[in-house]
Amino acid sequence: MTSLDLTTDVVALTRALVDIPSESGEEVRLADAVQAALGGLPHLTVERVGNSVVARTGLGRPQRAVVAGHLDTVPAAGNLPSSIDGGRLYGLGACDMKGGVAVALRLAATVPAPSRDLTYVFYECEEVEGDRNGLGLIAARRPDLLEADLAILMEPSDAGVEAGCQGVLMADITVRGERAHTARAWRGVNAAHRAGAVLQRLAEHTPERVVIDGLEYREGLNAVAVRAGVAGNVVPDECVITVNSRFAPHRSAQEAEAYLRGLFPGDAYEVDVTEVVPGALPGLGQDAVASLVADLGVTPRPKLGWTDVARFASLGTPAVNYGPGDPVLAHTAGEYVPVEQLTQCEERLRNWLR
Repeated sequence: MTSLDLTTDVVALTRALVDIPSESGEEVRLADAVQAALGGLPHLTVERVGNSVVARTGLGRPQRAVVAGHLDTVPAAGNLPSSIDGGRLYGLGACDMKGGVAVALRLAATVPAPSRDLTYVFYECEEVEGDRNGLGLIAARRPDLLEADLAILMEPSDAGVEAGCQGVLMADITVRGERAHTARAWRGVNAAHRAGAVLQRLAEHTPERVVIDGLEYREGLNAVAVRAGVAGNVVPDECVITVNSRFAPHRSAQEAEAYLRGLFPGDAYEVDVTEVVPGALPGLGQDAVASLVADLGVTPRPKLGWTDVARFASLGTPAVNYGPGDPVLAHTAGEYVPVEQLTQCEERLRNWLR
């Protein structure tokens, strides 16, 4: 079995994590190593849910916090094994988010008596469809393991607090036509040509900017796929435009869907919403979040994108994103995490826990 040394420094531990491949659905080797490493610590109770590992203190503190990070990565892009160059640690998942996982593992191993009880969650399948998400599976099977007053998701946030997150809506807009042989195209109606009106409306749409708790969330509405045609000599009778909407967390899932349908009313367009996942409000006015932000000494920013803070929000637990690495680098072939941010995040959270 692959082993992890949690007594080593956070940089070496990050490299060790990166060098254990764990693409989504293939986390078992890394989950085994994490479970074995944490299982040897007497101050933690360790449980396994699928390929997710949960470790908890039981000190009877009046408050409990969750520190969570996913074990999986996107597919490799020639970026293994890890390397260090000029203060940057390169490698698959270094930024998203094995650097954050390393910080959490170091805290789990070296802070046996924190000021609040802690639950560390290292979970599978965050980078794929939501029904496989390990955090969601824990919430469904063992919700008691996630009960807490605050959650910190170690997603890359450039070592700053990114509060809340956007919601996501996916929809297919279908435009109908009539098939014909391309040699006699005038006998049909080209659905792909008619779809130009949908694309034009999307191109002319001005996304809203919404300020919540002093943070500005920028919405987005984009065509991400266009599908039409059955053969090279057939006028297409159907064209489907897949739309991705990123909406500010002030909108509920129902409100986000109503907004899209208002842009493409049913009397003129066929709209099929295939997925909608609400975001999470920043919650900066909540005591637990405000106290954490103050202790870390950072100025919060809005999270532009969706993260599992939304899952914690649905459980009634305030949550923030805080971890090393620039989120812009996530999923890129050249992703890296600054060594300085690894040590900085560990030290700041260590001081908070004391």
